Amino acid sequence: MTVTPTWIGLATHLHITPRAFLPMQAMEEITLVPGKGIAGDRYMIGIEQGFYSDKPEDGRQITLFEEEALACILRDFKIDMPPEEHRRNVTTRGVPLNHLVGRRLYLGDCLLEATRLSFPCRHIEEILDKAVFDPMVHRSGLNCRILEGGTVRVGDSIRPA
Repeated sequence: MTVTPTWIGLATHLHITPRAFLPMQAMEEITLVPGKGIAGDRYMIGIEQGFYSDKPEDGRQITLFEEEALACILRDFKIDMPPEEHRRNVTTRGVPLNHLVGRRLYLGDCLLEATRLSFPCRHIEEILDKAVFDPMVHRSGLNCRILEGGTVRVGDSIRPA
């Protein structure tokens, strides 16, 4: 029996930063380049300036993070963590990220392939000066490869491919 996913979510926030350690910049729209990454972001393949740039990864061209996880971190750990602090590119609402590894999804008109779950690192605690490592375990987002690029805007739908 084939089960067809019925969820449709939203991109609620978009963020990039040109280099490691710099604050994430809120964007109304971002440009996804297939096989490379996000224009202007620290992990775009060929211009890497991120903390993990010495470990290039084809499957980390764009990262997603659940808005619902931010609410859980506040509820369970009393840590207020606005969207720019999780250090991922796209904040989502209504998207079951932990269940999408190996699947394809549309972010607006762009086609992504979910490659693996993101893992938190202690580096984020240095940047934020908040003890967020443990709260982010198992809710640290999703890494994706960009298969078909284009422009993504805040409010764009996210849906199964």
